Amino acid sequence: MSGTSGSLLDADAVIGCPHGGRVTAATSPSGGVSITGAAVATAAHSYVVTGCPHTVDGVPSPCLTVRWTADGTGVTVDGAPVLLDTSAAECFSAAFVPQGPPVVQAAQRKVTVR
Repeated sequence: MSGTSGSLLDADAVIGCPHGGRVTAATSPSGGVSITGAAVATAAHSYVVTGCPHTVDGVPSPCLTVRWTADGTGVTVDGAPVLLDTSAAECFSAAFVPQGPPVVQAAQRKVTVR
């Protein structure tokens, strides 16, 4: 494992798209690991975006989904890699056009894997 660090994402993480929409889990993070009562998020969970005001040349093109690429920390929950605020991610439109990375505004405790 390489030295990876970041804050764990969980069901209570505050995440937005780059245009101000709200990112929420479409599937509830579940499993046996939680932090202060909130389930730890993994790459197995789906995320949706609501309220994105993004337009391209005056045509609405809102962010609708987020795809995360979990870090290679080796830390898993139910066999799926955990998500950190430093995990690579991209917001996508309905046509699967990349629209920028999500913005993690608040996450759980800091984790360092060596």
